[in-house]
Amino acid sequence: MKSYLQLIYNGVIKENPALILMLGMCPTLAVTTSATNGFGMGVSTMAVLVFSNLLISLLRKIIPDAVRLPAFIVVVASLVTIVEMITQAYMPALYESLGLYIPLIVVNCIILGRAEAFASKNGPVASIFDGIGMGLGFTIALVIIGFLREFIGSGAAFGIQILPESYPGIGIFTNAPGAFMVMAFVVAVMNKLNIKTRANEVVEDCDGCCAHCHKCPSKEKEV
Repeated sequence: MKSYLQLIYNGVIKENPALILMLGMCPTLAVTTSATNGFGMGVSTMAVLVFSNLLISLLRKIIPDAVRLPAFIVVVASLVTIVEMITQAYMPALYESLGLYIPLIVVNCIILGRAEAFASKNGPVASIFDGIGMGLGFTIALVIIGFLREFIGSGAAFGIQILPESYPGIGIFTNAPGAFMVMAFVVAVMNKLNIKTRANEVVEDCDGCCAHCHKCPSKEKEV
């Protein structure tokens, strides 16, 4: 059980898809105009992640290597279609807000990356927990970015006005440039806090902090 909880911890902290691995940047920057949109996209992606990991893990010994990636895409596309239909039927407002980005989950590099790197090499239970961890990490990142953009841009959070109506808002944060600003700020805070990554378990003598890595080629030249 401890190893399964470690998979969730890795996905949320050490290998956070958006904030550490910098994967899935398209939805991360595009749909986080509000915390609600970020939460909706995160949960949708997590649902696809968990079930695609499960199915691919169960089928990993049946799928031939020659058609491995096309098979993965078929599995993911089928699940995304189901999620899209459920969202459209029961959450039409969220469906309208997310728009094209729900179908684009099919080509989200987080999902295909976990299918190739983890689910195709591990058992079903571990794959489920890996999907939960990665999905939670992605959802948390999107909610944080969406919350900051919505709060600074309009003084609201999750559609609820927090600051007085007289608050003018900083409109740039509800547009594309604001997404890059908030993303850069969040990553800078993580670097400042020296949040470790899973790299220290993979790379020899790595302390897990890329910002101060002594193995960086440019720093080796300076020395």
